[in-house]
Amino acid sequence: MKCTRCKKPAVVKIRRHNSAFCPTCFDLFFSRQVENAIRRGQMFTRDDRILLGVSGGKDSMALWHYLVEAGYRVEAIHFDLGIGDHSLHSRSLVEEFARQDSLPLWIVEVAKEIGWSIPDLTRRIRRPTCSLCGMIKRHLLNRFAWENSFSVYTTGHNLDDEAAILLGNVLHWQEDYLAHQSPVLPSPHPKMVKKVKPFYTLTGEEIKIYSSLHHLSYIDERCPLSRKAKTWDYKEALELLEERSPGTKHMFWLGFVEKGQSYFTKEVSPPELRECSVCGMPTTQEKCSFCKTMERLERKGASE
Repeated sequence: MKCTRCKKPAVVKIRRHNSAFCPTCFDLFFSRQVENAIRRGQMFTRDDRILLGVSGGKDSMALWHYLVEAGYRVEAIHFDLGIGDHSLHSRSLVEEFARQDSLPLWIVEVAKEIGWSIPDLTRRIRRPTCSLCGMIKRHLLNRFAWENSFSVYTTGHNLDDEAAILLGNVLHWQEDYLAHQSPVLPSPHPKMVKKVKPFYTLTGEEIKIYSSLHHLSYIDERCPLSRKAKTWDYKEALELLEERSPGTKHMFWLGFVEKGQSYFTKEVSPPELRECSVCGMPTTQEKCSFCKTMERLERKGASE
């Protein structure tokens, strides 16, 4: 097998592009995918101060490595969720990566920040674990980015992630979510920092190849609290289609971004944002979901 670009021996094959690459040309392919995504979405420049959420998984660790190597001003933040050995391992990997190259890293221990670890919360509140965890991380990440004057915050969500979320939103016809599912979410309020996803055109497999070629360490296991998450079912369904017809996920997700989303944005009016009466962060209601959750926990604690 020869490299599609330079004709040297290839080490990886990208079926959805009907291409094969040597290590050097794969890096070029990877870089072009990321830089084109950044440029098309006007995500950020090398002058922007970027906050990156790192979990310790392959996607966020690869994005961290790429942005540093490409010369972007990036600072990482890791949320220690208090999920036993999984969180201990994730935090250790993130701290070691930062230590090796003296990279700026912020560690936020959720239990210290809000008084409860994620496992504690799931035992006390009837709500799907991933939904609850995601809401809390989004709130803390945006608040941290705003309080510390970051221009933008970014995450390692990839094409597989976005295609699975899109499938779930389509199956349930979540019009509001479909209108706002985008690799770039501009700031609709002074206290909401722009959110971007530079890996939205890359698959998880392609990111895994990049991580392997650059010898990146990452935690290669699912969060033990996410086993019942529907997203995994959607990913498996899409993977089956992808195996039989390479490029299916690409066409589904990128087709929606380029052609389909406009139909939903026309039908859904932008939300009217106000500041939460408790924390002051933007919300569509009097109190944000985060503060309502914290109040529920306090009431439960008082009744026990």
